[in-house]
Amino acid sequence: MHFAPDTEDALEFAVVLCNTVPSASRSGQDELATPDALAALIATNRYSGRVDHDEAELRDVHATRERLRRTWSLNRDDAALEVNAMLADARALPHLMRHDGFDWHLHATAQDAPLAERIRVEVALALVDVIRSSETGRLRVCAADDCTGLLLDLSRNGSKRFCSVRCGNRMNMVAFRKRQES
Repeated sequence: MHFAPDTEDALEFAVVLCNTVPSASRSGQDELATPDALAALIATNRYSGRVDHDEAELRDVHATRERLRRTWSLNRDDAALEVNAMLADARALPHLMRHDGFDWHLHATAQDAPLAERIRVEVALALVDVIRSSETGRLRVCAADDCTGLLLDLSRNGSKRFCSVRCGNRMNMVAFRKRQES
């Protein structure tokens, strides 16, 4: 499955962001517990624009993370309603931009808009493509029994089931052990 590069980037960032919650993170801890952790996440993922580096911004990003996690698993019609709400809340006005080494891509907020708002809007724009393509089935929760990680399935046949190789290997080992017991 191929989406526009900026769509894939925004969706992949959403997965990274949403998988920082304790139930989905490798550490079992909130991997976005401090403004410094948020700054590192934003820097690693080359997120441009305003970053305040304070607790208020962190709280807003946590709220955005939860909203995106909920939206990820919605059916297509409900996801469309949620995406429309995110765009309306921000009074988003899509426009093309080229900056920081990125070719033309969509933005719908000003670079000085709050970080959480920019994240919501950029992911919402990416979800517009997913919904229009009728590919919401590519947005999933990990199939591992003990994981709530999100995944984006960009494989050709849409068969990705686990958020990481680690989860896939663990579930394969569980299945192997069950077969050995029989």
